[in-house]
Amino acid sequence: MARLNLVAANPQKEILQKEVKVARAAKAPRPVVVSPSNDDQKDHFINKNGLSYAGSHVIIDLWEAKGLDDRERIETALIDAVNEAGATLLHIHLHKFEEGGGISGVAVLAESHISVHTWPEKGFAAFDVFMCGDAEPRKALEVFKRAFQPGRVVVGEHKRGVV
Repeated sequence: MARLNLVAANPQKEILQKEVKVARAAKAPRPVVVSPSNDDQKDHFINKNGLSYAGSHVIIDLWEAKGLDDRERIETALIDAVNEAGATLLHIHLHKFEEGGGISGVAVLAESHISVHTWPEKGFAAFDVFMCGDAEPRKALEVFKRAFQPGRVVVGEHKRGVV
C-alpha cells in the first residue's frame, strides 16, 4: 500500500505508471480456452441429498506448514488442486510481500475460485475453495496437505446459495 501512495504522490507519476504497465505486460497471463458447450443453459447449481445450492465453500486453515513464502510451490499447489477437484483454471494471480512476508493470491476458476493468504512467520496458510457444478472442492485439501506438510489442519464447509 505504501508503494501505491508513493506513486500517487510522485509528480512524475505518469512515467512511473508507464513503467508499471510495461512490467505488467511482460507478465501477461496465459489465456485459457474454454470449449463451447450447452453450459449456458445450465445454472450449475448442485442438487445433492435433497438440497439445491450454488456451491460448496471449503475453508482450510493449515498450521505449522512449510514453504509458505515459496511462490512457485503455491502456484503449483493451486494448479494441482484445481486439477484434482475437476475444475477449470482461468487465471492465477499471486502477490509476494517483501522480506519474509507471505503470499496472497487467487486462482480464478470457471466454477468460482481458490484464494490463499500465507503468514510464513506463523506457519499459517488460509485457503478458501469455492466451487459450483460438478467440481469437488474437498479434493483440494489433500493437495494442500501434500504440498505444505502442515502439523495441524482445520477445515470448515459452507453451502452457498441454498434454495
